[in-house]
Amino acid sequence: MQRYFVETANWQDDQITLDGQDAHHIIRVMRMNEGDQIICVHPDGHAAKCTIDAFTADSVLVSETESLDLNTEMPVSVTIAQGLPKGDKLELIVQKGTELGAAGFVPFQAARSVVKWDEKKKDKKRQRLEKIAKEAAEQSSRQTIPLIEDVLSFQALLQSSDTYKHKLFAYEEAAKGLKADPLRVVFESISPEDNVLVVVGPEGGFSETEADSLQQNGFLPVRLGPRILRTETAPMYMLASLSYHFEE
Repeated sequence: MQRYFVETANWQDDQITLDGQDAHHIIRVMRMNEGDQIICVHPDGHAAKCTIDAFTADSVLVSETESLDLNTEMPVSVTIAQGLPKGDKLELIVQKGTELGAAGFVPFQAARSVVKWDEKKKDKKRQRLEKIAKEAAEQSSRQTIPLIEDVLSFQALLQSSDTYKHKLFAYEEAAKGLKADPLRVVFESISPEDNVLVVVGPEGGFSETEADSLQQNGFLPVRLGPRILRTETAPMYMLASLSYHFEE
């Protein structure tokens, strides 16, 4: 059954209106008819089975027929701060990270980031990532869409990190033998409903200055196994490990 996230303004009691890309998808792509059923998700996480009542030129009118008692969100709120990688790797990280339960993504300009986001294009890039997150959240039966933040400088990332109870960074030197707590030990200090910020460097990892600054600002270096992971693999490893620890 197709799932759609619907803005608060489009919910009127048990009557719901879908418009924009969602209406286009229902009418033009799925070619649904009156009487067909879909799942609508409110921004507060409430999900409901709905029946299509009517079509207008640019919208779909549905009515809520059954409230769904679902709990598909990870017990801990995990935000991935990702050093800007090359190519379309950030799109992959957002898509798969959403499927694995991330609560949000913060791209940042790291010292070793080859890519730099043009000021004129960064809004368009963020909108593209928001679309990817929404589609991945629908596909994976999420109750919320991860938040995509504007790209930050490294210093701005440090300054904004105080709102997180747990701050971790995936440090490749830890895989080479640098002293760092294993994940299982780190996870034992995290409780359900805590918020966690995980920082991952770009290709080439963190500079020594960045690694020092992270530790001076309360970030804990963590070891993601004995192998060096690609920048797009590290967030998946962390999210899958957290999911296993807290959900399985």
